[in-house]
Amino acid sequence: MKIVKIMKNMLPALALMPAVAMTARAAEDKDFNYHVDGFADIEVLRYEVPEFSTLPLNQKLMLYYLSEAAQWGRDIIWDQNGRYNLKIRHLLEGIYKNYSGSKESADYKAFEKYLKQVWFGNGIHHHYSTDKFVPEFGEEFLRAQIAALPDEALPLSKGETREQFVSTILPVIFDPEVMKKRVFQDGSQDVVVNSAGNLYGEGVTQAEVEAYFDAIKVPNDPTPISYGLNTRVVKEDGKIVEQTYHLDGLYGPAIAKIIYWLDKAKGVAENDAQKEYITKLIDFYITGDLKLFDEYSILWAEDTASDVDFVNGFIESYSDPLGMTGSYESYVNFKNREASERTETISSNAQWFEDHSPVDPRFKKDVVKGVSAKVITAAMLAGDAFPACAIGINLPNASWIRAAHGSKSVTLENITEAYAMANKGNGFNEEFVIDPETAKLLDDYLYITDMLHTDLHECLGHASGKLLPGVDPDALKENGSTLEEARADLFALYYLADPKLIELGVLSDPDAYKAEYYKYMLNGLMTQLNRIEPGKDVEEAHMRNRQLIAAWVLAHAGKGKNSAMELVKKNGKTYLKINDYGKVRKLIGDLLAEIQRIKSEGDYKAGNELVRKYAVKVDPKLHKEVLERYAKLNIPPYRGFVNPVYSLVLDDNGQVVDITLDYTESYADQMLRLSRDYSALTDF
Repeated sequence: MKIVKIMKNMLPALALMPAVAMTARAAEDKDFNYHVDGFADIEVLRYEVPEFSTLPLNQKLMLYYLSEAAQWGRDIIWDQNGRYNLKIRHLLEGIYKNYSGSKESADYKAFEKYLKQVWFGNGIHHHYSTDKFVPEFGEEFLRAQIAALPDEALPLSKGETREQFVSTILPVIFDPEVMKKRVFQDGSQDVVVNSAGNLYGEGVTQAEVEAYFDAIKVPNDPTPISYGLNTRVVKEDGKIVEQTYHLDGLYGPAIAKIIYWLDKAKGVAENDAQKEYITKLIDFYITGDLKLFDEYSILWAEDTASDVDFVNGFIESYSDPLGMTGSYESYVNFKNREASERTETISSNAQWFEDHSPVDPRFKKDVVKGVSAKVITAAMLAGDAFPACAIGINLPNASWIRAAHGSKSVTLENITEAYAMANKGNGFNEEFVIDPETAKLLDDYLYITDMLHTDLHECLGHASGKLLPGVDPDALKENGSTLEEARADLFALYYLADPKLIELGVLSDPDAYKAEYYKYMLNGLMTQLNRIEPGKDVEEAHMRNRQLIAAWVLAHAGKGKNSAMELVKKNGKTYLKINDYGKVRKLIGDLLAEIQRIKSEGDYKAGNELVRKYAVKVDPKLHKEVLERYAKLNIPPYRGFVNPVYSLVLDDNGQVVDITLDYTESYADQMLRLSRDYSALTDF
């Protein structure tokens, strides 16, 4: 037999977790090295794919084909994130591979750091803050490196000269005012004009985009398509038009590769239902027709029988300041049967949770349909899910599909395990947790309650509630993502403390929920500030969501001895103290009721006021303290992953008899291989 490595033609946002209890399986893997690389504010990890070797060959092939399809969308997310990203990646990698100077020089070390940041961000902006990276090497250094490259090594557009290329690219890299923020969300200014992402053409304004979609949306449509999900909005001859992502349109060469591998996957589908929705997804990619995407989403959500599963397409809209266009992403996975018993228990009781929610009955679903949940093992992360990825997914996003056909919720347990193992013994509890009793609570229960919080957030939180008739799903505009994530988090937090979880057997101790409450509020008020530069506001939707919840609860917790929770000083340091967990839960329920009302009624004004008051601004004194305390721990604020490398095992006749995994590829080697083997968009 011979082994062929897959080299040619070849995933919200997790808060930092304190040291947590290991699962039994993870505890056995003492020799697995989770750590790969570290630079700037980032650590790159690897994740294990347990049980892959025990899968039948057809399922391994399915995972392989879907992984190929996933990787071929890489150039799409890079281009979506910024119109110069592919040029810059090509340039930086060319310099990296051809550099002949001293690799010990300060400029080269700074260059290498910048390249690794750009790789991680899928472009020149930070993946989380969306601020532009600031190079620590000089402009003259880069000019010299460009001069050393031959013309054929430069990513020149048709007819573009070397001089024109340099004069265009250097300001994009070095000028802090050029394309300074990928996603601008300050609603007091034009969020389209001020966002540097490539989802809108030059000269397009927010007012023009909103007027365009208002004019084409069908009033009171009970089954609206996801307007703008797969388009770039540009201005041609003074008119707003959409450039659609599809086989013969925008991103066609990359989409052709995705289609090819999806078609291969269809050939080894587990059942007819899976084959049908893969066919529908291919049809969507060919035509760009969003009605076909809805048909695919319904079929996908209703397939609960398949073990191998995947997400592939233009999905989450966090990168669009108006919350409409989906970023390309893909998760390839298979079911963790043992762990899925937990989520299946929760999802089978979805109607009970909906009925007992503290929100106004007008905003509850009368009948909760098709809520399914499972725990999965991630096998490949790609697009906007790579290198940084979520720990849970709930799809489809369309509200009417959720209401009529249900949704599918997954928790990525091997990704959560990797985070937890990498955090082991990091000193977080000793520095930020108020007392040994609370630290023990976290050690004993945080792993399971964190997992349950993800389960409840994805499975029930996003699937709960309903819009009133006639309410536009995009009514909350730039605050939509923040408020939706807050709604799902609040739902999960509220029910973590409910005796129903003890009754269902998914928790064994009625006090276990306190571990998640303490961690969540501590993170929202303090520890996530480690991810923000001094003087900056909170920008990313998940971070805004967490601060909104924690700050709102603190503001309504009361004062003095009767307060539900408070920030206190101890030995000159600030700590969170929760005095009454029951009162905290009551406040969580109150806020959940209000945010559900805002969403159900499409109350932009109230939602905007809530976000502006609690979710955006940072106390500079507390921020400074948190940064200083974190600095002593050397804990990176952000983490992401490299993927395993899949290898085909062939018999003497060239037939595939097995697929194996290798975990040893370095971060730089993986990024260079992906650029070499999966670059479909080469027309710069």
